[in-house]
Amino acid sequence: MGFLLATLFKICLVVGLLLLAVAYLTWLERKVIGDIQVRFGPSRVGPFGLLQPIADGIKLMFKEDVVPANADRLIFFLAPALSFVPALIVFAVIPFGPSFVITDVNVGLLYVFAVASLGVYGSVLAGWASNSKYSLLGGLRSSAQMVSYELGLGLSVLGVVMMTGSLSLVDIVEAQKGTWLGILPRWNIFPQFLGFVIFLISSNAELNRAPFDLPEAETELVAGFHTEYSSMKFALFFMAEYANMIAVAALATTLFLGGWRGPLLPPVIWFLLKVFAFIFLFIWVRATLPRFRYDQLMGFGWKVLLPLALANVMFTAALILILA
Repeated sequence: MGFLLATLFKICLVVGLLLLAVAYLTWLERKVIGDIQVRFGPSRVGPFGLLQPIADGIKLMFKEDVVPANADRLIFFLAPALSFVPALIVFAVIPFGPSFVITDVNVGLLYVFAVASLGVYGSVLAGWASNSKYSLLGGLRSSAQMVSYELGLGLSVLGVVMMTGSLSLVDIVEAQKGTWLGILPRWNIFPQFLGFVIFLISSNAELNRAPFDLPEAETELVAGFHTEYSSMKFALFFMAEYANMIAVAALATTLFLGGWRGPLLPPVIWFLLKVFAFIFLFIWVRATLPRFRYDQLMGFGWKVLLPLALANVMFTAALILILA
């Protein structure tokens, strides 16, 4: 009973903090992009615009919920949840500290990839169920983009798995303790820098964020797969994007930056600082780089990232054999 209560407490704490973080990531992104583009960003609602996410939430809850006349109503209603729920349950195996993980399973990394890949079904089904050509094209783009970049994403972490010898995220963090030469942290980013770069690029594409936001390309598809969505169903798609962004940042921290490890500060603080650094990078990229053309997007995934990811796996395997 004690174990069940402790697990339930961890779940409620993680989900509550995650929903709060998702709300204020919208504020952070608008502020950062505003600063980069020499604008104010949110500044009217509350001090520094800090109450803007609350105002946005209230507005979305009271907006009219419009459903297209010829939509597949059941799938139309289920698609936003199918996008949002996988983004939440990924955190079940993310270790936030040495003794704070909801559940440590020996195939944690495999679980993350399996669950995260389900989110694209929400985009595809939303595009199909809306009975709109713009939405359908957005859903098709989302599925093609997922297939193209999921390969590079999966192969980019194989080097870490080969070095660690485990799929458990806790074991991967434990394998990064200590230093090289007494100075350099024993983080996987150093021996697996190529895999790290491929992981960041592929995960950004999986998030459908600029410059890979072709499924939502406003100049071409109005709003892509969620063109016909409004009110809280639209908010669920929005929340899923930000929850997935936090999940990718947490996974990158765990795999490549030593997870919670760091000097002086408490482990959870180190973990959150590293996650924040990745989130800031994603926002910075969105504010800086222009959108790819669709042929450039597909060509980059298949012709550049996939060969580099395969080369990284083969190089890592050869190095392990030589040093064994």
